[in-house]
Formats: sequence, C-alpha cells, structure tokens
Amino acid sequence: MILRAARAGDAAPLAALWNPWIETTAITFTTTLKTPEGLAADIAARGDAFLVAEAEGALLGFATFFPFRSGPGYAHTKEHTVILAPEARGRGVGRALMTALEDVARSQRVHSLFAGVSAENPAGVAFHAAIGFTEVARLPQVGYKFGRWMDLVLMQKFV
Repeated sequence: MILRAARAGDAAPLAALWNPWIETTAITFTTTLKTPEGLAADIAARGDAFLVAEAEGALLGFATFFPFRSGPGYAHTKEHTVILAPEARGRGVGRALMTALEDVARSQRVHSLFAGVSAENPAGVAFHAAIGFTEVARLPQVGYKFGRWMDLVLMQKFV
C-alpha cells in the first residue's frame, strides 16, 4: 500500500468509492452524490490535505481535511473525512491515512482536527477514539436521512 496526495485522475474512482456510502448508509448525512468534477476541484483546492491509499492500482480509501468554520479565528481548526473501500476496513488503512493526514495538518500549523461522526456509525466512533480523538459533543437530531433524524458525535484531536 502506498499513501500519496490525490490527483485529478483519482476523482472518478473516488466518486465510485464514496457514492455507495452516501446512497446506502448513515455514515454520512449527505444525500448528494459526489461528482468527478466536484472531487477534482476539492483535490486541487486542498493539495496535500487530500490523501489516498492505493494498492495494486486500486484506491483503498482517502482522508482529507477542510475548514471547520469560516472566518480567520478558525484558521487553525479543520474538519476531516476518511472513507475506505469495504475491503480495506480493519486492515490499518484508515489509521495509516489519518497518521499521514495529521502530519500534513501539523505542517500547515493546524491546531485541532474535528470528526463529525454519525451516531449510527459506532465503528467510526470507535475508530476515532482508538486514534486519539475525544468525544466533545453529541448533537441530537441534527442530521436527516432515510426518513429519520440522526445524532452527530463531534470528536476532536489536538495535533
């Protein structure tokens, strides 16, 4: 497995990786599918802060961070997303991506990373706790998907 910065050519495979999670699970509250064009723009805008894991030419997952909130006072706080292919789960891919992403965050003078994890994703909460994130808030009924309200768990790590 290699970790590297995402490239524009990764956009279509990333959309193919991410969209099934959007369509069929509550790990993300969004219902808007990702497009290769939108992901290519995100890759260009985020640079080193958009990483992929690859093995034998196939993408195993990605991790990226982006502004937590707008305004200069929040410049050193970021929110991240980490998504893995089903076959990559439990193999250390997520941990490797997050370790590398935290290195990028430190190089960019990021002070803390936030994870917004669906409460319906206990594996995501456990993963983040295992890599040093702490639950700082539980926001009831802030997400709506599949005809129901869902809670969001906010987790934070100082990097």
